[in-house]
Amino acid sequence: MKHLLYALATCLLIANSGFAQSANNNLPRIAIAGLGIESSTFSPAVTLEEAFHARYSGEVFNAYSFLLPVSPLRKQAIWFPAVVGKSLPGGAVTREAYESLVGKMLDSLKKYMPYDGLYFDIHGAMSVKGLDDPEGDLITRIRQVIGYKTLVSTSMDLHGNVSLRLAQNTDLMTCYRMAPHEDAMQTKERAVVNLIERIKSGKGKPAYKALINVPILLPGEKTSTRIEPGKSLYQDVAPLVDKQEGVIDGGIWIGYAWADEPRNHAAVMVVGDDKPKVTQAAEKLAANFWDVRSKFGFVAPTGTLEESLTKAIASQTRPFYISDTGDNPTAGGAGDVTWTITQILNRPEFKKSDGPTLIYASIPDPEFVKKALAAGIGGRVEGKAGAIVDSRFAGPVSLSGTVEAIQKGDKDAEVEVVVKVGSVNVIVTQKRKPYHEEKDFTRLGLNPRTADIVVVKIGYLQPELYEMQKDWIMALTPGGVDQDLFRLKYKRIERPMFPFDGNMATPDLSAKLVPLSGAAK
Repeated sequence: MKHLLYALATCLLIANSGFAQSANNNLPRIAIAGLGIESSTFSPAVTLEEAFHARYSGEVFNAYSFLLPVSPLRKQAIWFPAVVGKSLPGGAVTREAYESLVGKMLDSLKKYMPYDGLYFDIHGAMSVKGLDDPEGDLITRIRQVIGYKTLVSTSMDLHGNVSLRLAQNTDLMTCYRMAPHEDAMQTKERAVVNLIERIKSGKGKPAYKALINVPILLPGEKTSTRIEPGKSLYQDVAPLVDKQEGVIDGGIWIGYAWADEPRNHAAVMVVGDDKPKVTQAAEKLAANFWDVRSKFGFVAPTGTLEESLTKAIASQTRPFYISDTGDNPTAGGAGDVTWTITQILNRPEFKKSDGPTLIYASIPDPEFVKKALAAGIGGRVEGKAGAIVDSRFAGPVSLSGTVEAIQKGDKDAEVEVVVKVGSVNVIVTQKRKPYHEEKDFTRLGLNPRTADIVVVKIGYLQPELYEMQKDWIMALTPGGVDQDLFRLKYKRIERPMFPFDGNMATPDLSAKLVPLSGAAK
């Protein structure tokens, strides 16, 4: 039945969305496809197909505000959405899930060929069990279907990885220029605008693609564009790649620090038609990056969990936020590490109901959620939670308290319950979920603006959390996305690599020109 529904949805692609109309024969034919996830290879978690919440056919448009029916861009082409899937960051994707999604994507693309263009929407940090460089593999397999005459424009997260294979098989490439990623939709739109302009102008593929691998591997929490040197480093991108005739686009990829593959490192890529300007822009950005490598520091004060809790309890500034960084589900953590919540509940300050009010978000455990549902709001619930996937640092945490709230229907969590243990409101979910918006808390009857302490499984605070906090510290806790990279067991990244080889010689940061897609075919 599932396969039948998929086939019907695909067959209705044209009819339901009004794409291919005879009056639009002069418009470019553009496909849309992509898969996005950050996958930690240092986490025991695995990611299954359903985690991608894949959109098919006309559903794909709902992912892009600039391609809604009222958008001018929507009218600039005949669109053929295939499959676009975006997963919450997590563990490596199973090979079965990857092959299933790719198979559906390729089948859909085959139906409506040929295409003038393809918008390839990826993150760039996907890991797949038994497969290196999944995004490079994906675009190669797409090219085998659509050919090399089709112009491909790729948008990425700046925490993605640019492999040579990915660079070879795409034509236009860009990435976010802000961390946190407040420019995500703007970047995707820029990639589509670039694609349409190159097709309609007849200019086609840029003549030059300059790629520079920069041997730096740092976590996003040290390279935020909120602070220096990341702020100035990324402010230099636009003047060099957007405001020069002959340069189309480009960017600086920080790379993804929590996967162990040869492609995991920073990179600079610039594309355009003027060879000197393209190469010079790339080399300037790479040199700037290398020159400030030792100046990157955490975007917030850091400390051990004990230090962080002690500081928060003593603080007169409320609310005080603590980032539980090591198991951050927005970076690839399993989300169910109990090390932090166990330490919190062991603190005497939180044992009584009149202690400092603390919100903890969150710990997933479907069996505990069942018990809370049975108890109902106001009922007592007792049991163990968490450490189902990642029990390396602590076992399941014992929770005994009152059910304060129950909510159903969240896309990620599915079911959420709040259990008050002493003065701590512990959010337990059926499935893991990141908490980074005010409504995530208020819909549970919690106020993240008036609580004394809010502990969130996250790295740098997302914009709404950042606005709500009055003081903040990042606790350097263990987990699959440990901020202390020296504690992780890298075996396959290229060496030398900063900061692991701090005294390494200055690398070759000259631009390498990547062959045009299909040049060797």
